[in-house]
Amino acid sequence: MTDFIQDWAREARTGVPEAVFCAHKSPEQIEAIVAGAQARQKPLLLTRLTPEAASSLGVETRRLLDFDPLSRTAILGETPPRIDAGIALVAAGTSDLPIAREAVRTLAFCGYRSTSFVDVGVAGLWRLLERMEEVRRHRVVIAFAGMEGALFSVLAGLVAAPVIAVPTSVGYGVSSGGQAALGSALSSCAPGVMTVNIDNGFGAAVAAIKIVHLYAGLAGSPPPVQPGMAREMA
Repeated sequence: MTDFIQDWAREARTGVPEAVFCAHKSPEQIEAIVAGAQARQKPLLLTRLTPEAASSLGVETRRLLDFDPLSRTAILGETPPRIDAGIALVAAGTSDLPIAREAVRTLAFCGYRSTSFVDVGVAGLWRLLERMEEVRRHRVVIAFAGMEGALFSVLAGLVAAPVIAVPTSVGYGVSSGGQAALGSALSSCAPGVMTVNIDNGFGAAVAAIKIVHLYAGLAGSPPPVQPGMAREMA
């Protein structure tokens, strides 16, 4: 069996703990990685772990993991207490939830609470406008949208916070695979939009964490966030 060398110094070097991309890895490889982390008593985030792949793992390995089928993520070990650093997740529709949930789980793994606003796409613009007062209370906004990706520009034109755009592979025809949403994010006329790859909820969460760390570094600690009525994703 192949030996895997995990980057256990990643958190000290980058501020973000080690994570493992599970797509295209065999059950034996995933089990070896989990066993190595368990032996060192290291927490581990596994991404793109499909329900089929998770069910093919050994019973003991499955018992060690907190698996979430919607986001296709699993967490080994206890997550730290979650602090509110002012991170909002705005999803255009419920079809974007698997990717948004990946971001939620990544943030939780790193010790951050997130507030989610779901089904507020531009097809029903009033739904977004009704929540804008709550969204504006946050320091970082991660936006998830497929189809034409109009949500990214709309949000960036309404909030002072940086907007991290996550194009999702939701759509058909010319929108198939998230390409149209990616093009919209990259060509946005609204300033302040940063874009990650299609369906990259993990990468967006990591970017948000680094922005929060920058807040802390510049100000000693992030300023308090106003208590919001926004709902945290279950």
